[in-house]
Amino acid sequence: MDGEELLQRIAQQAKENELLQPPAGGSSLIEGALEDGAETGLPMAQVIGEEEVRKANDILHKYKAGKAQLDKRIVDNELWFRMGHWKNYENKMMQGKPKPSSGWLFNSIANKHADAMDNYPEPNVLPRAQDDEETARALSKILPTVLEQCDYETVYSDTWWRKLKTGTGVKGVFWDPALRGGLGGISIKSMNLLMLYWEPGVEDVQDSPNLFSLSLENNDRLESIYPQMAGHTGGSLDTAKYIHDDSIDTSDKSVVVDWYYKKALPGGQTVLHYCKYCNGVVLYASENDPSLADRGLYDHGQYPLVFDPLFREEDSPAGFGYIDVMKDTQTAIDEMNHAMDENVKLAAKARYVLSDTAGVNEEELADFSKDIVHVAGRLNDDSFRPLQVAGLAGNLITYRDDRVSELKEISGNRDVSQGGTTSGLTAASAIAALQEAGSKLSRDMLKSAYRAFTKECYLVIELMRQFYDEERIYRITGEGGGTEYVPFSNAQLQPKPGGMVGGVQLGDREPVFDITVTAAKKSTFSRLSQNETAKECYQMGLFNPANADAALAVLDMMDFEGIEKVRQRVSQNGTLYQQLQQMAQQMQKMAAIIDQQNGTNVSAAAGAAAQAAAGGQAAGGSADNVKSTLNGLGGVVGQSGSNSMATQAAKRAMDVNNPNKE
Repeated sequence: MDGEELLQRIAQQAKENELLQPPAGGSSLIEGALEDGAETGLPMAQVIGEEEVRKANDILHKYKAGKAQLDKRIVDNELWFRMGHWKNYENKMMQGKPKPSSGWLFNSIANKHADAMDNYPEPNVLPRAQDDEETARALSKILPTVLEQCDYETVYSDTWWRKLKTGTGVKGVFWDPALRGGLGGISIKSMNLLMLYWEPGVEDVQDSPNLFSLSLENNDRLESIYPQMAGHTGGSLDTAKYIHDDSIDTSDKSVVVDWYYKKALPGGQTVLHYCKYCNGVVLYASENDPSLADRGLYDHGQYPLVFDPLFREEDSPAGFGYIDVMKDTQTAIDEMNHAMDENVKLAAKARYVLSDTAGVNEEELADFSKDIVHVAGRLNDDSFRPLQVAGLAGNLITYRDDRVSELKEISGNRDVSQGGTTSGLTAASAIAALQEAGSKLSRDMLKSAYRAFTKECYLVIELMRQFYDEERIYRITGEGGGTEYVPFSNAQLQPKPGGMVGGVQLGDREPVFDITVTAAKKSTFSRLSQNETAKECYQMGLFNPANADAALAVLDMMDFEGIEKVRQRVSQNGTLYQQLQQMAQQMQKMAAIIDQQNGTNVSAAAGAAAQAAAGGQAAGGSADNVKSTLNGLGGVVGQSGSNSMATQAAKRAMDVNNPNKE
């Protein structure tokens, strides 16, 4: 068979099987077939096959061995969180006895989670170039909607629970082509750290050459989706498992591996590839896909997972959490509680030392329903006496309470952070100051979470840049608070011409953005503080257009959330006020000319109107009419310049205790 005849045969077979690719990829296939001397062949060679999967499996086992201690710690921490940690201790003295588990550790974790939910993040997209301002404003409104469609609040909550328990929260930002009826959409998931594996020794997961994500899938479902899995299901790969009170049967499930790896192209560019396999069978591989072989799975080239460690460890992208720090103190508290409970029970129950010669009817003595206990012979202290049990000493209880206080200090979960106060502390301003000072650890945790959230938003924008080919409509809240419907596609994110310099065409410029994070859902204290700041600014007259210059000088020395919007509004009001003043002066001059020509008195009316308008503006925001009230010590409550929060708290207390108040 000569070369021309072989060429015709290959082309005919490819056409019949609908496997012939566009000319850009078809010529290389034919040339490869001619070079190999094959009579028939597939249009594209399978880059990822059984041999590559076997090598990947070997790498996975190596990664699992390096993460074994972390997996064990994760399983143990789950028991601690569920207050089932006594299962980890083989103490013969504890067999058959109650195992008390106090909830101090759980209470600390729950309060940290509540702090995180009180500060739910919201992105604000800022442009790096002036011509990207409109796109940045659109993204600032659209990103929260995209996150809402991904049920991000649930993902945020679940990830925080895992972050507090295991020390690391992981979110995955993926593109799901099956969403929206096949149109595709962004999917964000909270990932189980127990089922993730990376190269041991790397601090940033993006530096790992491979990343594995494992999941258990039902065998019947696997075979229905992937017919090539018929006869290949089963448990050939062990995975770490949590310890549950209920029995969970996984005999009808198979371990599916999502294998992400980075590959360097000849030009030096690194692309991200993906392979899904189960028990050595390739279910999908991006390198086997002609459209993704050179491009990679995602254009951003990063692993679609964002790690958020609580307390960072060296040489690992995972960290440790509060349970790892508090478990020893919690163990000591539980052991002391167990000993104290046993002591109380022994002291509360009547027990006796009885000699064999005492002649006491033991059945009647043990039966508390019997009023009379028969005795044969005479009783004395040598043959019968109560068994005395020493009660709990006060210093023992004090020591246990000190260990509880130690645990609170370790976790930063002091009483004041939960709304409790120490004796003698009644001033509202002092309580607020202590609460604010006690939340330093929570603010530090939130900053690390916000940094991870920023990375997630960047991944979302990059997925929108790659996959949002068709225009989508989003419902957003407009500037005035009304509902608006905004169309958006990746056309606004595509590279733009760089322009001409000296007659030379510059390269295309891709829109790049910066992301800042604010708290969309704030704590009650934060909202109250923000409202107090606004009222204080109003009382100082900062919103009076006539005081715009002075107000801007004051705002330059202040720092609070949203100050840029306030500064912009004050500047606009000041400019508008100056324009109105200039127009009023011009109208007075025109009125004087009209009066001179017609003999009327229009200028007087215009001057009075201008003075009335100026007086109304000057009165706005003035603090002269603020009411003041004297407290029981003669101090002024409600006076301008005092602490507003303390003032209101004191005034409310006075109103409650005032019998003459109507």
